Parts: sequence; structure tokens; C-alpha cells
Amino acid sequence: MMIVLGSDHGGLELKNAVAQVLAARGLETLDLGTGNGDSVDYPDFAEKVALAVSRGEAELGVLICGTGIGMSITANKYPGVRAALVTDEYMAQMAREHNNANILVMGGRVMSEENARHLVDVWLDAEYEGGRHQRRLDKIARIEQDVRSGSI
Repeated sequence: MMIVLGSDHGGLELKNAVAQVLAARGLETLDLGTGNGDSVDYPDFAEKVALAVSRGEAELGVLICGTGIGMSITANKYPGVRAALVTDEYMAQMAREHNNANILVMGGRVMSEENARHLVDVWLDAEYEGGRHQRRLDKIARIEQDVRSGSI
């Protein structure tokens, strides 16, 4: 399983901590930047990660900016992306179990490293439940299709 990572300068430290968690789990990762603390624009890195997931080049992604809000807004513009901004264990679990979130989003300036590490584990360990939740994801997919086709 390939997991792509991305952050802006506000999420760099937390992204590096998350990369350690993923490596310890033996997962294949690709860091799409940023690689230093210089000020950058979060949409550039959200785009890289969201495109990789949308195109099927990676199964999952992790995005981190200062609050996670900008990354989640940007990533969710891409077809097939279900980016979930999480702040606690319940949200991380539900993001996967009910929403089948394929991109986990967190805020580097609003979350501790310890909490982020834990949330990544919770998210990865949770399994999509399907059932009634699939009906809802199918509705989201229809909306995406309508937008792409110009019918709405």
C-alpha cells in the first residue's frame, strides 16, 4: 500500500512525525513536500497528494497544514478524494469506518505530535463498514459526476 504525504511549512514537523509512524508500520510512503520550513502555499501540496490519490497512484494520503482546514478544502475538490480533517480518536475512526476517508488531514499548529501519531494509527486500523455508508458515498460520487459533466 502506498501512502503519500504532504504539508506546508505549518505542518512540516507533524508530517515528519507521521512519516515515522508509517515507516514503523512497514508502509511504503512518498513524501511530496514541503521539505523545509520556508513559507509555501498549502494548495500546492494538497494538489500533489489529492491528485495521486484521485488517479490511483496511491491508496491513501496524509495532509498537514497549520489547522488542516485549507488542506481539506483543497483536497476535496478532486474526484474520488474523501479528505477528512480529524482532531480526535472518534473522528479518525469514523472517517474510515463510515466515510472511507482516503486522505487524513490534521493541523500542525493545533495538535500535539503524540496525538497525531495516535490518530494515524486509529485511522489505519479502522476498516470501512460499507452497508448503509456505501449508499451515502455513492451519492457523493454522483454529485462529483454531475459536476464533471456540467449538469449542475
